[in-house]
Amino acid sequence: MPDNTVCFLFSDIEGSTRLWEQHTERMRDALAQHDAITLAAVMAHKGVLVKRTGDGIHAAFTDVRQALLATLQMQHKLAAREAAGDLPLALRFGLHLGASQARDNDYYGPEVNRAARIMSAAHGGQVLLSQGVVDGLGQRLPAGVTLLELGAVRLRDLSQPQRLWQVLAPPLRTDFPALRSLATTPNNLAQQLNRFIGREQVLLELRTLLSRHRLVTLCGTGGIGKSRLSVQLAATLMDDFPDGVWFVELAPVLDAAQVPQAVARVLGLKELPGQPLVDTLADFVQARQLLLILDNCEHLLPACAALAKRLMQAGAQLKLLATSREVLRVAGEALYAVPTLSAPNPVGAATRPTPELLMQHAGVRLFVDRASAVSPLFHVNADNAVAVAEICHRLDGIPLAIELAAARARALPIETLAKRLIDSFRLVTTQDETVAPRQRTLHRLIDWSHDLLNPAEQQLFRRLAVFAGGWTLDAAEAVCAGPALGSGFDVDDVADLLANLVDKSLVALDAECGRYRLLETVRLYALEKLLASGDSDVRGLHLAFYLALAEAARPQLAGADQGEWLLRLDLERDNLMAAHLHGLRLEAGGATGLRLSAALRPYWLRRGLLSQGLKMTVDALAHPNAPVAARGSGLFDAGQLCSFMGRHAQAQGYLEESLALMRAQGDEARVAAVLQPLGMAAIGQGDTTRARDCFAEAVRLTRGLGDPRRLAAALNAMAQLLRMTGDLDAAEPLYAETLRLARALEHRESMAVSLLNLAMVTLGRQRTDGVPALIAEALQIGVVADFKSVALGVLDASIGLATLEGDALLAARLHGAAQALLRQTGLQRDAADAAFLSPLLTSARQQINAASWLAAEAAGQAASTEPVLDELLAWLKR
Repeated sequence: MPDNTVCFLFSDIEGSTRLWEQHTERMRDALAQHDAITLAAVMAHKGVLVKRTGDGIHAAFTDVRQALLATLQMQHKLAAREAAGDLPLALRFGLHLGASQARDNDYYGPEVNRAARIMSAAHGGQVLLSQGVVDGLGQRLPAGVTLLELGAVRLRDLSQPQRLWQVLAPPLRTDFPALRSLATTPNNLAQQLNRFIGREQVLLELRTLLSRHRLVTLCGTGGIGKSRLSVQLAATLMDDFPDGVWFVELAPVLDAAQVPQAVARVLGLKELPGQPLVDTLADFVQARQLLLILDNCEHLLPACAALAKRLMQAGAQLKLLATSREVLRVAGEALYAVPTLSAPNPVGAATRPTPELLMQHAGVRLFVDRASAVSPLFHVNADNAVAVAEICHRLDGIPLAIELAAARARALPIETLAKRLIDSFRLVTTQDETVAPRQRTLHRLIDWSHDLLNPAEQQLFRRLAVFAGGWTLDAAEAVCAGPALGSGFDVDDVADLLANLVDKSLVALDAECGRYRLLETVRLYALEKLLASGDSDVRGLHLAFYLALAEAARPQLAGADQGEWLLRLDLERDNLMAAHLHGLRLEAGGATGLRLSAALRPYWLRRGLLSQGLKMTVDALAHPNAPVAARGSGLFDAGQLCSFMGRHAQAQGYLEESLALMRAQGDEARVAAVLQPLGMAAIGQGDTTRARDCFAEAVRLTRGLGDPRRLAAALNAMAQLLRMTGDLDAAEPLYAETLRLARALEHRESMAVSLLNLAMVTLGRQRTDGVPALIAEALQIGVVADFKSVALGVLDASIGLATLEGDALLAARLHGAAQALLRQTGLQRDAADAAFLSPLLTSARQQINAASWLAAEAAGQAASTEPVLDELLAWLKR
């Protein structure tokens, strides 16, 4: 068998399972012909058939041109048999040139795996080449063959993207869909910073287990590689889950009640008014075929178990993969104890391991890979084989321990590293015999890495434990250094100290987004050190930094940079929640908590995470030292959030208490502000009389204040109530006044809303004169500013216009688009708009048959909002 640089060829029959089920006898004959054709082609071109892989082959060649010629011969022969009437077999091929080792008539190493991944990205009939194969071919392409560059593609091994080329050899098929890569299946799997090594058999066992069970839990001690294994497994299963593979990191989640929010965040779901978030999740998974990974469940076991059970009951095609130090104990759960990597036995006096024997152990291959990454000249040889064997044996095959030790290869010779590591382990033994030996090994290994840090590095390392979900350099400088801490290092030193911790594998850096993080096992260790040090002021600085961030973000969430700030808060959400929880423990935590919850209220609203914002606000209100001045605003926030969630009775309780505080303080502006959501809560409970009183007082107070912005809001609330109750004549002048105020203030959203309200008043009178112009102006305002609520109002008003003009098909399509927008945004129609729309929809449905209505509505739901609005604007201006 060829060694060193080899061209690996992998093939597979696309859809072979279906062919076996539908054409069992014909498939048996066709596969026999396939085996003969592939073997003959490999032998004819001086290759070696390494093995058959199910319905495919793995072959090796010393010459890339011969490998390509063998591939083309197979394709042409199979095409000829198909033309003659045989069962068609669509073979996909992947060719990759790389270094590897031959052993026991087989090949091992990352290059073999990469060749298989390249093949798995192809479609039946397609031949893919790596850049190495293309470079090896040079100008030696067979006659009539050309290559099509497909660009850099993320294969399903999560390593660096590979540049791939497609072989074009007419008359063989040349047109194919997009490659089967990470980009073609919805997912949030992160690009890994280093290679996945070993555990090929574990991946096969887990694939089988997940095919038979809907929930598989990977259990094992910290650092054993559960999270990395789950991500790698998910990457290999993309074809099985067309609706996506989603990784939910739970380590930063400190409150069990926030588990559903963490899942919703990953899935891009918003909390719908009046519906618990867990029900929204259940609705989402109901008809979808997806894989959900719940990572690091051990500190949230009851919440994770409850959510897993609920989602599995809702979605028959949902699969769950959990990682935890403990089992979830959910019916139907399959437990998989993650093994350590294989490691050598102790080196005896009479035996010296050879490099070839050592490299059979996955633990050794991991150590060599990581050590050579920091020290490129390092490799296993006869001189250092004993030291490498001792290190990997001592670390018991624990991946995190191996990686931490390998990071030292930059600064220490391997022999010195082995001696210091072994001596360190001999010096310290735990007295707690209840601690698992592997956990003692890992803890001692981190101890050893920690003890090798200088005092400033140790100080920064333990302070970084206050961060949840990662941090930026700016955050580390603000939180972990400065006079308040009496630090042994300056703010200017933080960047260099962080770089040192990254070099020593204690801190991970995601260079793409510039964020740092601690692995969860390492973070818990650092937290122990922080608590033992008494270095408690760092939590206060963490709270101050994220409170300042939230307060800086609030005005920006209404500005042109809204999207940028939303994404920034998304990344810092776990830190914001951690800061909030710490603030509640402080004597002044009531004031701090209310400041933080008030600052974040627009964020919760725009992200549709209403219950998370409500809980933060209610927790702050419950603090015994919450100041009265801030309490009124906090109660207002809680009441408004409850109103948006459809909890009208609960909203009324908070708002009544807020109103009483505002009246006692004589703050008429705040009184007027509270009266409006209080009136909406009354409407939600069917009490229109109370609502009218609230809105009337709000109008009276805001007129006296001379505040046109507040007056416009109060007038609109009163007009909405009047329109809902059918008093269009009284509503119209209030809307007109609101529009005049909005134009004077140049408040574009209020202008658009007022235009739509006036359009709906006219349509409510069964007239259409002037309506297209009103809707068109509102639409143009909404599109420019991307106001989702305006887009919904435009669609609703246009449904009414189309209905009155007798175009029921258009009304149905617009209604479908509106329903899709409601689902995407979590918006809810207010009572006046719902009352306006209901009779119009009934009328439109009566104009055409049910099948036509449903078809047009489905088309609207499937279309994107933007092109629907573009078409609508053209229709309005016809």
